Amino acid sequence: MIQRQQFWQGLLLTASFGLIMDSVNAQSLTVVYPPANHETTANSIFVIGSASNDNPVYINGKPIDRSPQGHFAPSIPLQTGKNELVIRFGNEEIKRIVTKKDTPQPSQFTPVFPSQNISRLPQELVCFQAVAPYQSEVSVDINGEIINLTPDLTIANLPSNSAILIGDNEGEKITSQSWINKKGCASFTNINTTVTPTFKMIDRATTVQEISQGNVTILNPQELTVIEVISEQGVARTGSSTNHSRLTPLPRGTRASVTGRDGDWLRLDYGGWIKAEETRVLPTNAPPTSIIRSVSSRRFDNRTEVIFPLQNPVPISIRQGDDTFTLTLHNTTAQTDTIRFDDDSLIKRLDWYQTSPSQVDYIFNFKSSRQWGYDVRYEGSNLVLTFNHAPANIQGTTILLDPGHGGEEKGALGGTGYPEKDVNLVVSLLLAEELRNRGVTVYLTRETDTFVSLVDRQRMINQLKPHLAFSIHYNALPDGGNAEKTQGISTFWYHPQAHDISVFLHNYLTEKLDRPSYGVYWNNLALTRPHTAPSVLLELGFMINPYEFEWITNPQAQQQLARSIADGIIVWLSEGMKN
Repeated sequence: MIQRQQFWQGLLLTASFGLIMDSVNAQSLTVVYPPANHETTANSIFVIGSASNDNPVYINGKPIDRSPQGHFAPSIPLQTGKNELVIRFGNEEIKRIVTKKDTPQPSQFTPVFPSQNISRLPQELVCFQAVAPYQSEVSVDINGEIINLTPDLTIANLPSNSAILIGDNEGEKITSQSWINKKGCASFTNINTTVTPTFKMIDRATTVQEISQGNVTILNPQELTVIEVISEQGVARTGSSTNHSRLTPLPRGTRASVTGRDGDWLRLDYGGWIKAEETRVLPTNAPPTSIIRSVSSRRFDNRTEVIFPLQNPVPISIRQGDDTFTLTLHNTTAQTDTIRFDDDSLIKRLDWYQTSPSQVDYIFNFKSSRQWGYDVRYEGSNLVLTFNHAPANIQGTTILLDPGHGGEEKGALGGTGYPEKDVNLVVSLLLAEELRNRGVTVYLTRETDTFVSLVDRQRMINQLKPHLAFSIHYNALPDGGNAEKTQGISTFWYHPQAHDISVFLHNYLTEKLDRPSYGVYWNNLALTRPHTAPSVLLELGFMINPYEFEWITNPQAQQQLARSIADGIIVWLSEGMKN
């Protein structure tokens, strides 16, 4: 304990020394963002930097506002093309070139879909797409069958998901365009055939033909490929790209028929898509369906396991409510007459329903509204679902802290160039000490300035199975945001089991510390996705905000922050233990 305290004290002294050196360095002009020759599509850019307060700082000849310690982050409007930013402080001058690039507009006839080889079932609609002038006539020739393409009815372009972070997530209405997306759909009946679409555009006196980059193959429903998931957790999605939303991961060993293909993506019979590299092909065309009869459970000191005996490892889906947990077995038919489920400290009752001829839902009703993580795996063809139990008391609680970034991964930079990775570690170590002083067992993904991959951080949560997991971060904004005015604490969760602690801790910190709120977010992040424990990512302030950066790097404020986080966690745990 003494050695650990000495280590942390040394780290804090090092951090404080770093701040002192930052203050010394601030006598000279520092610009940490944007980098040289930066490109963006945003309408404005913030300039993050610092200088002492003995002289004003000018950007393109205009004085800018700064914090008491001299940090700045004004937003500068951008014109399309190259924008020169000249930052002056006394006799010093730093130049930055920022190029604003407009969203590229098509200027030639371009077939869009299919752009790679695809496979579909008979009678399934295939929609061909091309970009062409509005007034042009566009068609697709499929072995002599002509399909006319007409203007797409889409009325708004959606911004990226990150746009919500700067309050700009509404769709932008599409105004008149000279080049538009045109679409036409058709279905096919000839199985085991492959066709190559030929796109044709007639625009005034010009005729252009383009052969599609992708073929269309019509599958035989009686001879579908069967795959098995070989990844530990196969990433299933709503469509054939990483832009599509994630579904419940598929445990290793899951089997399913392939009902469609887009390049390297496979559509499985229950509807989810998965990369082909996460699977292997089985030497059979027999659909991997199953029946299920009884279900059994077994209890341990810190968990309850439920076993579902199946003939085949079928795809699964999971839905969590406040006090319910629904497991869906796809491609499964129940032949169930009896289930034994004794009284359990966690689970009040298990209900089940055959919701469709090939889908069974199992609904677990909990005695408490708090869920503490779960795991699911296949042992042969048996699906094993594990529910973690609540800690018996504060002293029996385990918490994993994840100081974000580290090593060569700096994270966001403050006005002096001070990196997020350092303050993440300082606050995490302070928080670890505060929690240990309260009797909690604490693990950390890193205790020094080292790089730890996201996969390894996730693996530690899954292996240690703590009662709670917190990833410690400080925030930044995408281009176009207002770094000078945006402040506040925010929390991020993904699984419903993490929602309650996210909201409670967010409100506790903003009220106790009198800090601005930047909101509570559902977010599909690497460190919110682990489901073996309620996993929360904390963004404790904005590195890029000149005023909040002073609070972030203040040693007394860091100690108070760590103490408040620990207090909030203990209050939340204690309230749950009373129920």
